[in-house]
Order: sequence, then structure tokens, then C-alpha cells
Amino acid sequence: MADPLVELAGRLQAACLGRSLTVATAESCTGGLVAHLLTEVPGASGYLRGGVVAYSDAVKRDQLGVPADVLAAHGAVSAQVAIAMADGVRARLGTDLGVGITGVAGPDGGSEAKPVGLVYVAVSAAGGPAEVRRFLWPGDRAENKRASAEAAITMLLERASRATRG
Repeated sequence: MADPLVELAGRLQAACLGRSLTVATAESCTGGLVAHLLTEVPGASGYLRGGVVAYSDAVKRDQLGVPADVLAAHGAVSAQVAIAMADGVRARLGTDLGVGITGVAGPDGGSEAKPVGLVYVAVSAAGGPAEVRRFLWPGDRAENKRASAEAAITMLLERASRATRG
């Protein structure tokens, strides 16, 4: 049986290729899983430019341009950082769409304010504000990573489906 996330990635690829859109990923808690899933579909090089696994704050800041004051004020697991990651990877890789994912995959690292399973996913596109969604997954680490990857690909697909290359 085919992986439903790879099938979803195939739908994203078709939407992007059909509209001549390019994509870049900025991943923290998913550790590159989104990029992995996208590259499981033959022909991904036609729209996927690349990605950054930004696990540390230093990489978020130095490679993606997430402002240090945003990290300090909101923490790495925040809507503001997810948006900055998405905007940063899109700008640095020169793509039409960028996705940023940051969260607490578990089993450790959570707090009362930011529990295990809390994830923010943002999609950035030229010519409009980034969209960000907050999720609170109930699973273990692997389940939370897959759920986050699915949310990211779904949000990219939604944005690609209503986008035109500008």
C-alpha cells in the first residue's frame, strides 16, 4: 500500500508543476521529513528547490534570517518564528512558496505553556501575508512528526491550488 503522505506530496507536485510554482522547506521538529516526502515522488526537482533543517536557534537566525528579537520574545516554538522561517527560506532559495515548521515533537522538551505535540506551520507566498496554523498533536514523536508533515504539505497544496506565479 502506498504511503498516503507520498500520495499527498504527488498532489502538491502536480499543482505546483501545473502552475509553474517552486517550493522550499524550513523544518525544525520534522527534521527534514517534509522534504523527504516531497522527494519520494519522481520529478520533484521540477518544483522543489531545497530546504533547511533548522533545529537550533542559531540556524534559524543565521540561515533563515529569523530575527533574534523574535526568537527572544516568542521562543522558537511560536507562530512568529514559523512565519519568519517560511518567509526566510522562500527569500533565500528564491521560491514562490515557502513552508516553516517548528514545534515540540516529544517525548521531552515540552512545558505547560508549550506542551509536547504543539506545532506551528506557516506557508509564505509572494504577494500576500503568510498563513500560520497551530496544532496540538496527541501522538508520540513519530506520529507528531508525520502529522506535522501532513499539515505542512496540505497547507502548501491549499496555497498552490489558489496561487498564480507572480
